[in-house]
Amino acid sequence: MQPACAALRIVRGATLRNTIRLMQPLREYRNITSIQASAPLRFTAPGHGLSGDWLAWMSGVAGMSSLNREPPRQLPHRVEVVDADTLEINAISGVGQKPSGGQLIYQAPVDLTDATARLVVRDKEEGGTELLVLATGNGITAGPPGTLVVEMSATDTAAIGWTDGWYHLDVTFSDGTVSRFFRGQVTVEQ
Repeated sequence: MQPACAALRIVRGATLRNTIRLMQPLREYRNITSIQASAPLRFTAPGHGLSGDWLAWMSGVAGMSSLNREPPRQLPHRVEVVDADTLEINAISGVGQKPSGGQLIYQAPVDLTDATARLVVRDKEEGGTELLVLATGNGITAGPPGTLVVEMSATDTAAIGWTDGWYHLDVTFSDGTVSRFFRGQVTVEQ
């Protein structure tokens, strides 16, 4: 698996709180059976399988073409679970619209049960000196399914003496498998 490349920005003297979603590579498809003309927009995708807020696309929706987004070329919607069959998109109002049909498309969360995570920042992209290490229980916590939260206090970010580097985020699963999910450049701003 090729790790995703995403920059990490730290503001010196400010709290860093970054939510990272780890997704399975294959897409899941669920039919949308109804869409309410409400604010926020609510829709029914029976047995959607999500258990918290997540990122998802919609395709083939009639009557409100702005809901349709093509993975991976377009950014997904942030959907929130209402119940086992119903989801909501708080950023969109369907009032006055007549949307119908379509499919919900998402990549399922990675199962992080008994997994540990480690984020290492070095001064060079390959090799180099460690500048910062965060790990499960020390700056990284598990959130909802498939979610890690990377956090540093304002005091800790104020103590950073370097301005740039490169990071990678590895997850070690209960069977000993290690997967690198993210890598990228780190910048520290005043």
